[in-house]
Amino acid sequence: MSGVEVITFGCRLNTYESEVMRGEAEKAGLNNAILVNTCAVTGEAVRQARQAIRRARRDNPHARIIVTGCAAQTEKDTFAEMPEVDAVLGNEEKLRSASYRGLPDFGVSAEEKVRVNDIMSVRETAPQLVKSIDGHVRAFIQVQNGCDHRCTFCIIPFGRGNSRSVPMGAMVDQARKLVEAGYREVVLTGVDATSYGDDLPGKPSLGLLAKTLLKQVPEILRLRLSSIDGIEADRHLWDLIADEVRFMPHLHLSLQHGDDLILKRMKRRHLRDDAIAFCHEARRLRPDISFGADMIAGFPTESEAMAANSASLADECGIAHLHVFPYSPRPGTPAARMPQLDRALVKERAAQLRETGRRLHLSHLASMVDSRQMILVENNGLAHTENFTLVEADGLAPRDLVPVTVTGHNGKHLTVQADPVLPRS
Repeated sequence: MSGVEVITFGCRLNTYESEVMRGEAEKAGLNNAILVNTCAVTGEAVRQARQAIRRARRDNPHARIIVTGCAAQTEKDTFAEMPEVDAVLGNEEKLRSASYRGLPDFGVSAEEKVRVNDIMSVRETAPQLVKSIDGHVRAFIQVQNGCDHRCTFCIIPFGRGNSRSVPMGAMVDQARKLVEAGYREVVLTGVDATSYGDDLPGKPSLGLLAKTLLKQVPEILRLRLSSIDGIEADRHLWDLIADEVRFMPHLHLSLQHGDDLILKRMKRRHLRDDAIAFCHEARRLRPDISFGADMIAGFPTESEAMAANSASLADECGIAHLHVFPYSPRPGTPAARMPQLDRALVKERAAQLRETGRRLHLSHLASMVDSRQMILVENNGLAHTENFTLVEADGLAPRDLVPVTVTGHNGKHLTVQADPVLPRS
């Protein structure tokens, strides 16, 4: 192979950073190299990264393989000890061209491979401008990095460090550059996006940032948020939900569970009634809004009744896109030291919660039949509505915004018919 290939796992922030990595590695003159940008959110994510590294070495025996990302930050020795790996970079180092210069030669010791600093010592997130997001028709913009909260199940703060925000002006410049490159939709992403601005002068909020971007870059046709904590919604965000047609009617919520005692043991900032109130108010202001959510099944000490509370919360909130994670103990987190459930029981409860999610998704698909939608066409024969419902879009051109009528669904995606384009009067 020649050039730089990037293999990305995990969140949208990783997707954005992979483009920064590619640019910095190419700026450094790196060639014949594979960068693996890992995720640490579950043990399964780490296993998949290791598997991909072994496959990359088999397919490219002479390439340099450089591993980075959250799993490399939290488990650097795990990857340094792999014979397939030539270097391990931390989450801060991966964004600097200097890190890709003077990499250690083949055959060095595990210690020489590692360039991972103390992520907790990082106090700022430097603006990183990218011209495109490879393979995506939606553009991602990093609003912040890190997290100041310490949920008992979560390893990510140890991979990302404390929360630090990108100045608003830099994001206006980034958004303008991306829409000039032809992107119709911009997604604001971060590790804990609703904490945006706490460390900036004047403490601007995520909602104010979104308002500012739409005002300063009127060419943005669709603006979307990635995962948020509803408990931190501010008046600017409520204004956008109620009144701004370019603000997309879909929010992905970090719910994690539906039982108050488990939420307290997780050290979450919200309780069950907070989540329900948020969803009801958002739906009152924007009836076409849909919700996605992350939920963990089989958390330590979870009883059958507590598990049932997660399913009933998904029902009460009307979660159309439910992402279920079987609890995965992460070494070094408080939850890993709590009394654990049997793994078979964890998998069983995850399957039960996924069945709730499947039922809710089918109901959501059925509710959209006969509606008119504006879809953004992807590169893979699919598209997304404004409320982020997947659509079969064979034959439509990627990046196009197309008005359609929903004719039905196949249990996973909507089926549609393109509306005729009316002549201008």
